[in-house]
Amino acid sequence: MSRHHLQPKADQPHVVRATIGWDRPLQTFFAQVFFVTVDEPEEGEALIWIGTEPGELLTPEAAIAIVEPHAIVPEDLAVRLGDEMRETIGVKDGSH
Repeated sequence: MSRHHLQPKADQPHVVRATIGWDRPLQTFFAQVFFVTVDEPEEGEALIWIGTEPGELLTPEAAIAIVEPHAIVPEDLAVRLGDEMRETIGVKDGSH
């Protein structure tokens, strides 16, 4: 699994952070946006969390579109996410 933590945009004071990455077992990209809540003012709560079902987000661009309104997205993030996905093709979980 890959995971990238993104800083909120300056005009999003209610956002703590956004997280985006690749989940190999589910074969999906995922996107989370954590918002300030009364119970979690510093850590935030993931009120947006997409990519929890197998194959839900099939491209890096689909995941980036979810977090982009809320967080600063590096220009090369789509390429890095695509590389991280390709690096896991054919990888299996080990025996438990």
